[in-house]
Amino acid sequence: MDLQHIHGHKELAQLNGEERTLLCQQIREFLINNVSRTGGHLASNLGVVELTVAIETVYDTAKDRLVFDVGHQCYVHKILTGRQSGFAALRQFGGMAGFPKPSESETDAFVAGHASSSVSIALGMARARTAQNEKYNVVALMGDGAATGGIAYEGLNDAAVSNEPMVIILNDNAMSIDHNVGGMASHLRALRTKERYLGIKRHTKDFLEKVPGGKYISRLLRSVKDKIRRMLIPTTIFESMGFTYLGPVDGHDTEKLIRLLSSAKEMNRPVVVHVFTQKGRGYEPAQEHPKLFHGIGKFDPKTGEPIPSSSTSFSNRFGDVMVDLAQIEGRLCAITAAMPGGTGLLDFKKRYPKRFYDVGIAEEHAVSMAGGLAKQGMIPVVAVYSTFLQRAYDMILQDICMQNLHVIFAVDRAGLVGEDGETHHGIYDVGFLRHAPGLTVLAPASCRELEDMLRWAVTEQTGPVAIRYPRGGDRGYSDSAWTAKAGITKTGAFARHRAGKDVTLITYGTMLNNVTSAADLLAEQGIEAEVLRLLTLSALPADKISAGLPQNGSVVIVEEVSGHCGIAQELAYELQKLRPDCTVKNIDLGNQYIPHGSLNALYDHCGLSPERIMSFVVEVCSGEN
Repeated sequence: MDLQHIHGHKELAQLNGEERTLLCQQIREFLINNVSRTGGHLASNLGVVELTVAIETVYDTAKDRLVFDVGHQCYVHKILTGRQSGFAALRQFGGMAGFPKPSESETDAFVAGHASSSVSIALGMARARTAQNEKYNVVALMGDGAATGGIAYEGLNDAAVSNEPMVIILNDNAMSIDHNVGGMASHLRALRTKERYLGIKRHTKDFLEKVPGGKYISRLLRSVKDKIRRMLIPTTIFESMGFTYLGPVDGHDTEKLIRLLSSAKEMNRPVVVHVFTQKGRGYEPAQEHPKLFHGIGKFDPKTGEPIPSSSTSFSNRFGDVMVDLAQIEGRLCAITAAMPGGTGLLDFKKRYPKRFYDVGIAEEHAVSMAGGLAKQGMIPVVAVYSTFLQRAYDMILQDICMQNLHVIFAVDRAGLVGEDGETHHGIYDVGFLRHAPGLTVLAPASCRELEDMLRWAVTEQTGPVAIRYPRGGDRGYSDSAWTAKAGITKTGAFARHRAGKDVTLITYGTMLNNVTSAADLLAEQGIEAEVLRLLTLSALPADKISAGLPQNGSVVIVEEVSGHCGIAQELAYELQKLRPDCTVKNIDLGNQYIPHGSLNALYDHCGLSPERIMSFVVEVCSGEN
């Protein structure tokens, strides 16, 4: 059967082994051809082709619940559940999402953009099934990278003793984005070499089925088989917790997978199925460079060569400066949560391995460990994406800021990130970081300014500092206005980028580029706009700003943050307290979850494109807003 005729479980269940093998080949060709045009998560999806075919064959995901962890490996699932046409606009504004999305299809059981929560979610679904006396199967598909996160163990701990029938598939490819680290990774490496037990068990079962009274004998021999298994394989962590453990099994052998998953489905108890796969399977460039092809932009499908970016990214500049600083400051160390490549720290890792710590997908642990390092005299820099730092909010408050420890947070991917969508936009960090007493929050507008701020934070500060910067590189402005002075963390600082008498536009970070472009458009309409940019977000220099405002002036604050998560309300209050005659309005992303799409499309959608800002300011100046 051809791929285009596959729409779900019904068609898959009718295939034979040979047809499934051909189907897997077609899926890989489909993935490579389509992702090369749109960009996306390729290596992880190439690695789960056979596994997903087996899952969709054994389970009907239209009614059975399949919970992904993390959801970037859901492309094959989408292909097999009637969404092949959606790949033409994958991750584009208005098009199909790159992560599971229940609003897209009933076969997407749950949103899954962050790691390690699948077992908890699946257990909740299983308990809902029991409470409502319904009949469906529950499956959690968890990557081994997700198994480094603490919440994974909270879910496993509860699920193991729940007696709820559910299957947890551990997709073990020895990687998340970079190679996995830690004790669980070592434990799984040991298990991958221990396949003898399943072979003995299968042959024993086949033999007993041919013997009269074999089922009765099988029950009598169960304890003997358990002893044999424990002689051949040390008890796994999952068995110690109370799960039935099956595996490991080759994740690219569809027929074995179907048999094993069918057995697990019938066991009527919590089961862990351990599957090992190869990231990038079937496409040589992705097999050789799985990190590059984890999340890749457009590329040449024949060679695998990506279309190069023309600018240096904030992440790379951060990594370069960290290496420079490490040469002069022996106490400097770097911490990342499973993303040394994404955060720009690969060179630091290579040059200073004893001062580099990759803790796995464990942001809470990363921050608390940084507190311990700082308390004992080190200068830790925690490099983590904004959307993932949300998980460590309590640790930032309790373990860092309460003790005024010298920890620097390099908050990467702040603001809109584009095609990854709702779960990955860094649009909440300004709100939760500003709540932390004593934490200095900085927002560079260029790579050069990031460098200046980072050097200052490491060499001149003594308390906690957060520096938030976006994905990608400079977006126009490439200079630096950072000239830190004593007391700046208490009084705040701003830079004046443009003079104007009709309206004052206030922003921060790389939103400066959209605001200055809007000022250019306003000038064409005869409106002279002053442009101010805040350098510190933890302290707002309202007194200095108000002193320069014209009589009965208008102020518009522009922020790339979720509604009520920024500085607008506080700054407006302070400005109007000092200058009751001024009018203060603000634009932000609104109180909504922002979809996926290109930055320009999202800016226009949310009212933050230069044209939309210009229109808003015209209304303010005319008294219509």
